[in-house]
Amino acid sequence: MIGAASPSPASPRIAVLGAGHVGPAIARVAIAAGHQVTISASGDPEEIALITGVLVPGAEPRWAADAVADADIVMLSIPLHRFATFDPALVAGKLVVDTMNYWPPVDGVQELFEDPRHGSSEIVQRRLPRSTVVKTLNHIGYHELEEERRPPGSPERHALGVAGDDPAAVAVVADVVERIGYDTVRLASLAAGRLFQPGGPVFGASLRLGEFERALNPEAA
Repeated sequence: MIGAASPSPASPRIAVLGAGHVGPAIARVAIAAGHQVTISASGDPEEIALITGVLVPGAEPRWAADAVADADIVMLSIPLHRFATFDPALVAGKLVVDTMNYWPPVDGVQELFEDPRHGSSEIVQRRLPRSTVVKTLNHIGYHELEEERRPPGSPERHALGVAGDDPAAVAVVADVVERIGYDTVRLASLAAGRLFQPGGPVFGASLRLGEFERALNPEAA
């Protein structure tokens, strides 16, 4: 693991939407990497203030609208079954990181995500047309996200994929992932993010950079 970094005014401010298992884990590693982090659930921030203080020290619980308004990056970590009623206006104009997965054995069948022509993050982007969506952090368990962080150059450092249609947005998010403690493999389309989904070649796998690249493109090996 790596130690905490000093907060930097140049670090993007992060709003985490979702206070279940994944959201707090992302918040913790982002704080450790030097980011200012707010966290929101579906209601009054007072309802998560105590648990936030215990599980995510350093994160500020806020109303979702307030958290998003002040953020440079929004981590979308809500339960997937709630996305159908998610208000797109909440994140309009924002860089949104989709950390969710559609996994019917776990989530049940969600009609919105049953279109085989599109990956789940493509569907998220279609529902959030005024946001820029990038896919990452969905293919690693929340426990592993914290435990497997390593500093740059470590022979034990693992890689994560970052996929999106906007190269500048992908670069911003990849920088956050690298600060957290991972190498990154950047894919130039949100459609390519289907490789990160359940059943894909890197989902749930702990791979170093070369291994990750070969898993995504075995023919190039």
